[in-house]
Amino acid sequence: MESIQTEREDKFDVDEDFQLPSLTSLVPADGAVVTSETHLVSEYFDTTGQDLLRRGITVRRRTGDADNGWHAKVPADKARTEIRLPLGSGLHTAVPDELIEVLRGAVIGGALSAVATLTTRRMVHTVSDADGGVVAEIADDEVSVVLIGGATGPRWREVEVELGLAGSESFLKKAGKVLRAAGARPSAHPSKLHRALSVVREIPAAAGVRLLTDYLDEQVQAIVAGDVYLRRGLDPIHSTRVAIRRYRSTLRVFGSLFEDESAAHLESELSWYANILGEVRDRQVQRARFAAALRELPPEWVLGPVAARIENDLLAEQIRYRESAMAELDGDRYLALLTMLSAWSRGLPIDGEVSEKVLVNLARKAGKKAIDRTRRAVRGTDDEALHRARKASKRARYAAELVDPAVDKKVSKANIKRYRTIQEVLGEHQDAVIAADIVRRLGARAGSTAGENGFTFGLLFERERRAAESAREQAGNLEF
Repeated sequence: MESIQTEREDKFDVDEDFQLPSLTSLVPADGAVVTSETHLVSEYFDTTGQDLLRRGITVRRRTGDADNGWHAKVPADKARTEIRLPLGSGLHTAVPDELIEVLRGAVIGGALSAVATLTTRRMVHTVSDADGGVVAEIADDEVSVVLIGGATGPRWREVEVELGLAGSESFLKKAGKVLRAAGARPSAHPSKLHRALSVVREIPAAAGVRLLTDYLDEQVQAIVAGDVYLRRGLDPIHSTRVAIRRYRSTLRVFGSLFEDESAAHLESELSWYANILGEVRDRQVQRARFAAALRELPPEWVLGPVAARIENDLLAEQIRYRESAMAELDGDRYLALLTMLSAWSRGLPIDGEVSEKVLVNLARKAGKKAIDRTRRAVRGTDDEALHRARKASKRARYAAELVDPAVDKKVSKANIKRYRTIQEVLGEHQDAVIAADIVRRLGARAGSTAGENGFTFGLLFERERRAAESAREQAGNLEF
């Protein structure tokens, strides 16, 4: 049976003679530290093209402690989600079908086979609070590697700090400070397998290309992680759409730097997939919006089964659109999209020389366009003009994020905050416009149905109309 847990940890590289510092300062009042030793054997699996490793995903078969089993670790923002399955019986060492199924989009048709076996001597220092809750596990690991074919790989020592259920981000920061003071260094490797295979990423010589590559790869990692979560029946739709928007924004703002035909085709296919997920996300947002609005109305103003009508109709639509999205995950068009993204990660189709200065100038141009569009839109009455201004502000914000390493920190922070504010205000306007249209449609349906009353739908419609006007007014008062 599959189990799932979220993992948040920091990794540190240390020398062979590293002395683990006293952990006393990290133990909560009346808490404790318990030390134990274990020996782990982890067999890792990937495709011949290392598709999983490229996306920050690892699959292993572990033995040696209470954590025995099959583990697939998938990025989840600052943390990772770990999918766990039991070892199975006998000498069965093939990756379980259940894992192969959820990783289908990540391997893009490739087969998973063993790539390395890591043996770890681990000293675990478990920090608990006064109630016995685990705050964190600090693991001091000595790792040795055997590659496929029997060749001996690298050996090293590292320290991991993994939060427990009673832990917090502040503990991670404090533990990191203690370890760095003792000579530990933030790890140069995202995973043990990455280090075991001595993966050397081809870093583009041009600083501008590096910025583009790093930013786009981060988005692809989120898109592929979203694919895994969707196949497991979870809900990564918002984070996936944000990653798609960031990627598309990069193609738009910095489009002059890419080969035209290739970039245009990829942007079109990303738009297609984003629209499919958007149908689901729109229903999620509106269901929550209307539920909150109904809670704020006096009970005597809610006439008839309004909440049930809204929830049932929108939920039915959401389920139908999600089923459509799930069907696309195994389609040729979607697989072709993932293949294109993978190809771009291996090498961007750059057309000409790219410098940080060029990127900063293009990001600045995107910001100017966003401000100009917003100024013009708030002076008029066209809802679509405000929507276009909102999209331009998103592109400006994402472009500012991309060039952040090349810009003065105060300037970058101010720019990102400015564009985010415009985006949020105009986003409220767009949500209200959409909500007004939905509630008008649902109200008309209720008005023609026996036993239902359109009164409350009229109240909700007026509420959304006023919300849209308020957002428009707020946008007009923004300082640019």
